[in-house]
Amino acid sequence: MDPLDKKLIDLLKVNARLPVVKLAQALGCARSTVLLRMKALEQGGIISGYTISVAQPTPAGVQALVLIATDSSSEASIIQALSRRHEVTKVYSVNGRYDLCAQVHTDSLEEFDAVINRLRGIKGVTDTMSTMILSTKLDRPD
Repeated sequence: MDPLDKKLIDLLKVNARLPVVKLAQALGCARSTVLLRMKALEQGGIISGYTISVAQPTPAGVQALVLIATDSSSEASIIQALSRRHEVTKVYSVNGRYDLCAQVHTDSLEEFDAVINRLRGIKGVTDTMSTMILSTKLDRPD
C-alpha cells in the first residue's frame, strides 16, 4: 500500500458511501484511478467490505472503563477471570501505570460497585481506576 491507498482507506473509514467523484477530488486524482485502487484493495483482501453504521441509543445503565494494574505473572489468569464476567464487554492491553483496561456495562451504580469489588478481589489485581462513560461523541466502525 502506498500513501494514496492509505488516504483512500482513511476517507472510506469516515464515510464508506462517498461517491467516487468526491473521493477522486479529495485525493487529487482521476475517478478511474480511485476505481482501480479500490478494486485492487478489494482483491488484495485489504478492503473486505463496505458497511453502514446505525445510530443506536445509549444503552441504559452504567458504562465505564476500568484500568487494572496487575502482577505481571498473573495477567493471563486475570484476563481469563475477566472473560467470565458478563459485565465485562471488552478487555484491552494498555501501557503505563496500568496493564489492562476493561469496558464494563452494568444496570446500576450498585451493581457497578459490586463488579469493581469482585474485580479487585481477583488474585493478582493490585490496583484499579474507574471512569464512567457519560456519552458517545464519535463511534466509527473498526
